[in-house]
Amino acid sequence: MAGPFPDVVSLTQQLVAFDTVNPPGNEAEAMGFCADLLESAGFTCVLQPTLGAGRANLVATRGVGSGQAIAFSGHLDTVPLGTATWSDPPLGGIVRDGRLYGRGASDMKGGVAAFLQACFDPFTPPGGIAVLLTSGEETGCEGARELGAAGGLPPVGALIVAESTDNELVLGHKGVLWLSVRFNGVSAHGAMPELGVNAIGLASAFLQRLKQQDLGQGHVVMGQPTCNVGTIQGGANINSVADFCELTLDLRTNPNVQHDALLAQIRTLAEEIAGEGGEKTAGDGAVVVPLLDLPPVWTAPENVWVGQVATVVQAHAEHAFKPSSVNYFTDASVLTAPLGNPPTIILGPGNPECVHKTNEWISLDRLHQCEKIMKHLVRGWTGGVTQ
Repeated sequence: MAGPFPDVVSLTQQLVAFDTVNPPGNEAEAMGFCADLLESAGFTCVLQPTLGAGRANLVATRGVGSGQAIAFSGHLDTVPLGTATWSDPPLGGIVRDGRLYGRGASDMKGGVAAFLQACFDPFTPPGGIAVLLTSGEETGCEGARELGAAGGLPPVGALIVAESTDNELVLGHKGVLWLSVRFNGVSAHGAMPELGVNAIGLASAFLQRLKQQDLGQGHVVMGQPTCNVGTIQGGANINSVADFCELTLDLRTNPNVQHDALLAQIRTLAEEIAGEGGEKTAGDGAVVVPLLDLPPVWTAPENVWVGQVATVVQAHAEHAFKPSSVNYFTDASVLTAPLGNPPTIILGPGNPECVHKTNEWISLDRLHQCEKIMKHLVRGWTGGVTQ
């Protein structure tokens, strides 16, 4: 094995220094940097061009061939910096008072740095190690989609997604169904509204009735499915009857909710509302279009490997194990199926309360804890798990 490799803090700083704000992303240079490090650690690396110029995914493996690998998932794109002024340069990786500041420090370059440390360890477990680094996660797991669709992924027995959990073991996350709902009315003069059909009125009636909808069965850990109205816009001018109104819905689901059935339910409601506008709105009075459809991720707390992870986490991060989930989505929504649905956990050093915020930071203590956890998980891997 080549070396020496950067320590976890230095590596996080180096990753933060890459400008991978998405859009546009430009993750390819950072991916190449990670590939060079992993190749020096004995990994076979494949850089996959994706999503246009300057962008790439990375698949890196070592010791894969017999049995099932332990796999790590991470993304290198970050959200935009925002309009507020940062206290420190957002790509500077400044260390102060036990924290490292910078865009992506928590989400999720610190997590990537922590599991790369486990890869720099010369120990290779039965079944090997796989690293899956993606572009475009922040805009809907676009890179992960292309990675899964390309095929040829290694056999994986367990997947660790190093998103921000403050080193707490998390067993899954809600699914997401984003919908555009457009109502088409009939324009008329604002002084004679009876001659038209007001699409804003249709949308208003839809939203009122949407509140009364049963969105599906709850989950013992994830709770009830939820719905948020994200945007709404309609009408052309104040003195005309609005002939269109479009709104977007952010539905978060659990494993008990089928997205096809939920989509059909929303579509039926919208069409019923449009039908109440009379014959003028018949046909295309309501149009419902999915914008993003990602399934939930969940691993049962009784899983044998989960118990082993919980023991390691409690030893190094002092988190007593309690089955939990998060509401944000991860690349696991897209990757678990092409990987054969291995047990999947979310575990990373980032602070979930500061991701996407101005002056984003990560705790140095959490970084060092996570490095130890990841190394122990690799060294404890046996090449397969009991489902």
